[in-house]
Amino acid sequence: MKFLIYRYDPESGKKPFMQAFELKHVEPGMMLRDALLKLKAEDETLAFRHSCGEGVCGSDAININGKNGLGCLIPVSTLKEPVEVRPVPGMPIIRDLVVDMSQFYHHYRGVKPWLIVHDPEPEVEYLQSPEERDKLDGLYECILCGCCSTSCPSFWWNPDKFRGPAALLQSYRFLADSRDQATKERLEDLDGPYRMFRCHTIMNCVNVCPKSLNPTAAINNIKKLMVKDMV
Repeated sequence: MKFLIYRYDPESGKKPFMQAFELKHVEPGMMLRDALLKLKAEDETLAFRHSCGEGVCGSDAININGKNGLGCLIPVSTLKEPVEVRPVPGMPIIRDLVVDMSQFYHHYRGVKPWLIVHDPEPEVEYLQSPEERDKLDGLYECILCGCCSTSCPSFWWNPDKFRGPAALLQSYRFLADSRDQATKERLEDLDGPYRMFRCHTIMNCVNVCPKSLNPTAAINNIKKLMVKDMV
């Protein structure tokens, strides 16, 4: 099976290039991550992130034939040859397929992804009804792989200002939480032309999410809360 893999080492002073690889033995059920590991065994200079191999850690986000995804969840049998493997777009490249995620995590931290409660803490626990808990489904499952944000043109154009789909999904996860008491503060933080309203509902984020989540719907729900808060 033939591959074209993006190679770039900023410290070398050389320009980026696509290197051809060939994997002669493709095992049944082999995932792209496994194929990359075999190719790395032949060329140890190839750099990419990976960890759990089960679609849980989100570390192996890459661009495969023009679409972001997790290498550990994509069977090589489904890919058209030569398989073009590149780093996720819109992020500074550290080396080969490894990108600098600092800006991504900056925006994630910026939405304060934790419960904010002003009342005295209860002696036992914060209670929720089953109906209140159900509202969090489709929000908390995000694994912060960055596939969505790095597929978003608004994030490419305004990486320092636009929070991005992943961070905004997490923002709504706490806005929707009945235990959180910082709705007003959270909405005020997202107000303005850039932090949230750069979203143009292109829905690239939905198309690439390995967990089948819908950041666009979450963003629209935040907008509804903003309108309600203004009335």
